[in-house]
Amino acid sequence: MSDQPAPADTTTRQQLDPATADAVRAYAARTRESADQLAAVLEDIAANGLPAVEDCTPWEELRETHLARLAAQRPAVA
Repeated sequence: MSDQPAPADTTTRQQLDPATADAVRAYAARTRESADQLAAVLEDIAANGLPAVEDCTPWEELRETHLARLAAQRPAVA
């Protein structure tokens, strides 16, 4: 990915209001940070191999933890 903005084209673009533009920039920054974290993990695996099974968390536990986090964020529907 590049930190360079996309080249301007000759068509007219609809401008975003400042708050929306800031939100898009914040989303881009979060996405870039996540991609950088994933890249670092993959580079570590490439350099050092896969971690020992004993050091890993089973995917079922990760899934349940994530689902519980999502459920806590969402109000219950009666």
